[in-house]
Amino acid sequence: MAAQTGFRVVETIQPGLRAVLADTAHAFPRHSHDEFGIGLIEAGGQLSASGRGQVTAGAGDVITVNPGEVHDGSPLRNENRRWRMLYLEPSLMRSLADGIDPEAGGQGEFHAPVLSDRRIAQRFAHAYRGLSERSSLAGEEALLTLTAGLLSARSTCLADPLHPGLRRVKALIDDAPDADLSLALMADEAGLSRFQVLRAFAAHYGLTPHAYLMQRRASRARALIRSGRPLADVAFEAGYADQSHMTRDFRRRYGLTPAAFAGQR
Repeated sequence: MAAQTGFRVVETIQPGLRAVLADTAHAFPRHSHDEFGIGLIEAGGQLSASGRGQVTAGAGDVITVNPGEVHDGSPLRNENRRWRMLYLEPSLMRSLADGIDPEAGGQGEFHAPVLSDRRIAQRFAHAYRGLSERSSLAGEEALLTLTAGLLSARSTCLADPLHPGLRRVKALIDDAPDADLSLALMADEAGLSRFQVLRAFAAHYGLTPHAYLMQRRASRARALIRSGRPLADVAFEAGYADQSHMTRDFRRRYGLTPAAFAGQR
């Protein structure tokens, strides 16, 4: 039986926050989000390879994702699973983190990709319900309480050992995801060989340069669609070959077409 997909964007009262309700057997390829994500599995289960390890989540489990974290998602036993998600823009997370711990400088990240914690699950349900109702104070309090239980302590990691040339390659893609980039151009930018760029970029960021480029195009397309741009213009400005290419890629990543996403703005 073909996988059934069902996604609905739920309006929230909090700027910088999206709420999504999903009930689907859709298998998501490796991708990343620009936002922080917090979710609750309500029925069924999901298997996911995240940047923090392999994840198996079932009904009652809370799942999290950090911006830029490469992950995928497949249903257990190819059966539908139902979950709710809250996606927080980094600016909103910074304000929440600053309110939770002013000494952290607005920095925070989720440390566990899945939590089997009834109290956290109840906090999520409370926050999701409050943020979709017309009570700004209740929603704000519930979101702050939920986030406080999920944020890790301030990082004390050593300096990032990433080759500085790879940072320039990532910036090249981030600045112009619509550009026709090549490994040769990236190698020149990094001062490395094409193979070194390919291997090191994938090892550090979890995606090859091309896969990362396509993720950035998809993210840009979502932002342009939210702004109300016509879909044909979005495809061109995001760097897709044409609108049908964007539609195929968009649905594969997000489980719904650009037109459906536009209708849920």
